Amino acid sequence: MGSSVDNRTIALISGANQGLGLGTTTRLAKEHGYLVIIESRNADAGAKVASSLQADGYEATSVQLDLDSEASILAAVKNIEEKFGRLDVLVNNAGTYQDRNDLTIYEKYSITFKTNAIGTATLTGTALPLLRKSKLPCIVFVLSRVGSLELNTQPELLWRQLDFQAYSASKAALNMIALSYARKLKDIGGLVNIVCPGRVATQMTAVPGGLSPYDAAKSVVELATLDKDGPTMTFTASDMDLHW
Repeated sequence: MGSSVDNRTIALISGANQGLGLGTTTRLAKEHGYLVIIESRNADAGAKVASSLQADGYEATSVQLDLDSEASILAAVKNIEEKFGRLDVLVNNAGTYQDRNDLTIYEKYSITFKTNAIGTATLTGTALPLLRKSKLPCIVFVLSRVGSLELNTQPELLWRQLDFQAYSASKAALNMIALSYARKLKDIGGLVNIVCPGRVATQMTAVPGGLSPYDAAKSVVELATLDKDGPTMTFTASDMDLHW
């Protein structure tokens, strides 16, 4: 682990081989010069993204990580520790949406919470010792407006007519998880924020007329590149502050 690595900002982005995660990774590498670690369930897919960025002259590597497997999370964080010794930025982007699938209620909630809430909480907690070694640890949780309890009381909102029950519940749970880790980093000035990037046209959401993943990543990147005077414990959308 050389001094050149120590001078770089090291960022781990989950679900970084496609969609919003790829947009975030690309912007952090190209616009901010971060050393990006592409987390991907599929090792080859992550390595391909890293190789593409390297070919363009940017600093990137990849790590295989399955949020549904504690062993995979532990192994990935250990790999990062051995290579870099610390972590400066964690972007919790990876997630799953199962509500539209032909599953039982139990299956929908079990699968969704295992990835979106339990897996993300486990990754964050496991990476916390590495983040505490950073001069300015920063965590960004990528959520959705559907996780706002207050907004879900408004009957005119579109998603109230759609089936988002397991997905929205898992995102609401992530709000509490994010706040708990914000408290754990408060003593060293760590910044932990939640952002909803808006309607994004990705493979998972298939939102018609949504932002491109690269454009939507702008709000995520803004929170991932804060300075020491930046905000913490915020819940925002790309265009507004949100009610919890």
